[in-house]
Amino acid sequence: MNQWILKQALENWLIEDNGFQDITTEAIFPKGEKGEARYIAKEPGIFFGREVLETGYSALGLETEFECGVQDGDELKKGDTIASVSGEVRDILTSERVFLNLVQRLSGIATAAHQAVKEVNGFPVRIADTRKTTPGLRMLEKAAVRAGGASNHRFRLDDGVMIKDNHISACGSIAEAVSRVRGAAGHMVKIEVEAETEQQVVEAVEAGADVIMFDNADPETVKNWLRHVPSSVVTEVSGGINSETLRDYAASGVSVISMGALTHTVKSLDISLAFVEKGGQTNERD
Repeated sequence: MNQWILKQALENWLIEDNGFQDITTEAIFPKGEKGEARYIAKEPGIFFGREVLETGYSALGLETEFECGVQDGDELKKGDTIASVSGEVRDILTSERVFLNLVQRLSGIATAAHQAVKEVNGFPVRIADTRKTTPGLRMLEKAAVRAGGASNHRFRLDDGVMIKDNHISACGSIAEAVSRVRGAAGHMVKIEVEAETEQQVVEAVEAGADVIMFDNADPETVKNWLRHVPSSVVTEVSGGINSETLRDYAASGVSVISMGALTHTVKSLDISLAFVEKGGQTNERD
């Protein structure tokens, strides 16, 4: 993960949340007052966000000490203490919401990816994400997908060739689109073509596509279309796939299942930040 980009992003997000000052915290706590808080899992799942928290507390000038007892990708049980932060109470409270929002969402993505990979266990298929990520969070969300055991599709438009329906419509045909890309991108770049019909699958094979994505096709249709695709071509299916249909798609024989749901409709994992009260107990409540 690019530390410079992460640091800059965290700074911007804290500015967005805090504005000129945290009125509430600064009114209650004088500068110099110390405290300790702990990140606690409120439900089971897969953790992701250690680097986010380490960078946030160490690189942004916050007067805190941070310790994390888990690694990205580790399984959490309800009630587990994930990490602790001690130091300036103002800094802990002022950064609380930004850091929690990130860790909760990213851990939710890692959990969803882990569950998807577990669901297709035993099948020779790879689970991948898509570009349906939150603007500004793609680097982190795709890292969370990897922590959950799934794979990344392309990161950006310059990361790979993917000829979609509008490219084909505007260009006139799959063959012409592939020919133009091959001439411009060169022999080192793989070309993926999105196919919505059986005829388009045939056209993509004849045009020399390296990867063919079956778009919004049900598992039986995928099985039928695979008859036209040689083993040298990677096949992918995407569109409307969820936990209920995932195993059926895995059984179809396709190479890759890409799921936008891993990032765009994921449920955040419930994690809280609880201050340690006198006597060593946290203020966490069930």
